[in-house]
Amino acid sequence: MATFRIERLNREFLRRIAEILTDRVKDDALGGVILTHVDCSRDLSHAKVYYTLLDDLSMPGVQSALAAASGKIRGCLGRDMHIRKIPELHFIFDDSELRARDIDALIDRVLKEDGTGKP
Repeated sequence: MATFRIERLNREFLRRIAEILTDRVKDDALGGVILTHVDCSRDLSHAKVYYTLLDDLSMPGVQSALAAASGKIRGCLGRDMHIRKIPELHFIFDDSELRARDIDALIDRVLKEDGTGKP
């Protein structure tokens, strides 16, 4: 269970990384990236940054562009935030939207086969 401080830092990292991606990182491959959640370790050595994509969920090169930009993002975080340690960033694709779409399609199919057509 995360402490209040870690949760507060997670929210702040999410906000600041999104701003940095928008304002300071100049890479067209990152134009459709939406950050969904940040999960820092208790000792702030690592942070998992979850993201999804706005348009095409199979955009090539996004993961490698995020990995390449992580050093610049960490540097900006170090200058902007007044904390002793900036975590190493690990970007992870958040597939919860894809899973939700699959579940919706499955429910629609079951309802159609059931004959009711409505939930």
